[in-house]
Amino acid sequence: MTSTPEELFNQGVERYKAGESPDTLIPLFEEICDRAPKNSPALASLAWLYLLKDRPKSATKVAQKAVKLNPQDAQARINLALAMLDSGKKGVRDHVEMAQQLMMAADELRDEVKENVEDGLTRKPDWKSLQRVKTWLFE
Repeated sequence: MTSTPEELFNQGVERYKAGESPDTLIPLFEEICDRAPKNSPALASLAWLYLLKDRPKSATKVAQKAVKLNPQDAQARINLALAMLDSGKKGVRDHVEMAQQLMMAADELRDEVKENVEDGLTRKPDWKSLQRVKTWLFE
């Protein structure tokens, strides 16, 4: 019996939290996104994994889809802003400002984003664009 995209997504998130490498998780999340192309959280997660592996063009493409599917997803907007910064594109401010507005509306969302930012800096300490976005969002 094959797992559903939702089951695979949950497994992938648990594996990520356990410290598994983006290299091994990217194929899993690509499969999830192929099987469930309108799954915004899976797209946002795949964008994040691409960003951790210095693949901003791939990240931009999937983060744009995630934001289009769910414009109220602060993490998807942050991922798109990071991908745009990492690839030298303009228009970052709009996504950061929208993410700030969304985070102001929900403390649990703000906490989740803050955790993700700290996780990203732990996994990729020299990530300059994430350090900039962290400053914009939290300082």
